[in-house]
Amino acid sequence: MTYAITQTCCSDATCVAVCPVNCIHPTPQERSFGSTEMLYIDPATCIDCGACADACPVDAIFPVDSLPDAQKNYAAVNAAHFAGVEPGPSGTGPNFHHWSAPTFARSLPSDFAPIRVAVVGTGPAGMYAAEDLLLHTPAEVTLVDRLPVAGGLVRYGVAPDHPATKKVGETFARFHTHPRVRMRLGVEIGKDITAEELAAHHHAVIYAVGASADRRLGIPGEDIPGSISATTFVSWYNAHPEVAPDVIDLSAERVVVTGNGNVALDVARILVTDPSKLAESDIADHALAALRTSKVREVVLLGRRGPEHAAYSGPELLALHHLPGVELVVDDHDPRIGATIDSAAPNEKAALLRGATRETVDWSRTPVSRRRIVFRFHSAPVAVLGDGTVRAARVTGGPGELDIPAGVLLRAVGYRGLPVAGLPFDEASGTVPHEGGRVTGRTGTYVVGWIKRGPSGGIGANRVCAAETVGTLLADAVGGALPSPAGSSKAFRRLVRSRSRHVVDARGLAAIDRAELARGREDGRPRVKFGTVPELVAAAKGGRPRLPS
Repeated sequence: MTYAITQTCCSDATCVAVCPVNCIHPTPQERSFGSTEMLYIDPATCIDCGACADACPVDAIFPVDSLPDAQKNYAAVNAAHFAGVEPGPSGTGPNFHHWSAPTFARSLPSDFAPIRVAVVGTGPAGMYAAEDLLLHTPAEVTLVDRLPVAGGLVRYGVAPDHPATKKVGETFARFHTHPRVRMRLGVEIGKDITAEELAAHHHAVIYAVGASADRRLGIPGEDIPGSISATTFVSWYNAHPEVAPDVIDLSAERVVVTGNGNVALDVARILVTDPSKLAESDIADHALAALRTSKVREVVLLGRRGPEHAAYSGPELLALHHLPGVELVVDDHDPRIGATIDSAAPNEKAALLRGATRETVDWSRTPVSRRRIVFRFHSAPVAVLGDGTVRAARVTGGPGELDIPAGVLLRAVGYRGLPVAGLPFDEASGTVPHEGGRVTGRTGTYVVGWIKRGPSGGIGANRVCAAETVGTLLADAVGGALPSPAGSSKAFRRLVRSRSRHVVDARGLAAIDRAELARGREDGRPRVKFGTVPELVAAAKGGRPRLPS
C-alpha cells in the first residue's frame, strides 16, 4: 500500500522534509518546485511509513486504499507525474534514492545578538517569515496587522468548503503565543503609525501585505452595480469586516464570472453548492442566509482562450465533478473546444472535461431548474449592460458578439498589489522593487509574498519566498548593515496603543478564537466568525488567558 497526495495539497513541503526515502516531488531543491499544481508521491518508491500524512498541515495525504470516493483518482494523478521517469538506484537499505549534500540554511555566528523584527501581515507569507526567524534565530518578532485578527488569506481567502486547507492556519497559530512574539493587531501602517515610526522601534521590518486589489477588465459598464470583483465576493462569504453583508444580490438566476482560474472556480462552486453543506463550514452568517434564498441556478465561466490554457488547477476542476446535484456543461459554440478536449492527453487539464455535458447553449432561454456550471471558452467580455444594475454581459465568440443575460458579473481575472506607505512601488507589476527581498533603497526593510513577487503561487510557495527574504535579512544583520532601533519594544507598545483604539494582542486573539468556536458550537458549526471590527474588538476584550503581552 502506498500513499497519495490529494486536492488540498498546499505545497509547503513539510511532507518532503520527513520522507525517509525521498519519494515526494518536486522538492524545494528542484527547479520545478512551485510551478507544479501540487506535490506528488512516487508509488514505486513509497514505503508506506505514513510520516508524510502525519506531517501534512492540511490533511491532504491518504493511503491509496483508503482514499475517499471523490478522491480515488488521485492515485492515478500521483503515479502519472512519474510516468517515464527512471527510478533512482536501488540499495540494500530503505533509502533507494541518492541524497543531495546536506545544507544548513541558517548558520549564524555564535555571538549573534538577538534582533527585533516587525512582520507586517499575518497571512501565510508573513507567518512563514516569522516561523523561519523564530525556529532558526534568537530574534524577537512583532506581528502587525491592520485588522484586529490574524490569519490574512487563510482566514479571508480560502473558501469555507475547503476546511482542510484552512488547517494550515493551526500551524501558524502556534507561533502567536511564542515567548519571543508580540502581537499588535488592529494597527495600520500609514494610518495609525508611519513606516518610519515602525522602523525606529525595530532592527528590520518585513512587509507581507499581499495583493489585495483586483485587476480591472477595462470595458464599458464595468462599474454598474452588480458588476463586482471576485475579491469582494470571496471577502463577503468569508466575513471580512471591510465588506458589507448586503453587497451581493443573488436574486437573478444566472451569474457570469470572467476568468477561469482557481478563484473563479471557488466562487462558482460556492454559488451552486447546496447551502445545507455550506452550513457545515465557517462561511459568514450573512452569506449563508443569502445563499439559502438565492435564485442562482447557473454560473457561466468565461475564458478568453481554450480549455488547454485554463488557469485553474486540475485538482480544483476535479472537485467540481463531485458536487452533488450540479451539472458541468461545456458550451460547444466553437469547434476548437471539443477538438481540444477529445485530443487531450490523459495528464492534460482539458482531458478532465471529457465527462462534462456538451451543448451549444441557447442564451436566450432562462437557466434550467437544475444547478449547473457552464464553461464558455474562446469568449471574452466586451461590455457590461444594464441601467442601474447588471442585466447582461456582452461577450465574444461564435460568428460575432452576443449578450448573455445575467444579474451579476464577477471579475476573477487576477489580483494586484497596492502601494505601501513609505515604500517604493512599481505600478506596472503592482509590487515593491527589491533585491532578494531587500527593498530597493531602504536599509532594514524587506518584502515577502505577493507584494514581493506578484500574485502567483499558493500557500506553500510562500515558504521558499520567505526563506529567501529571511536569508537576505540575516546576511545584512551579520554584516552589520541593520540600523539599531531608537525605541524599545515597550515604547512601541505604548505608541500603538496611543494611536489605535483597536489594538489586539495574543490574549485578545485567543479570546476571539474561543468566542467564535463557542458561537459555532451553538449553531452546530465549526466556527461562526465575527464580521465587523467592533465585534472582533469586543470579543478580544472578553476572558483572557495569561499569555505574553
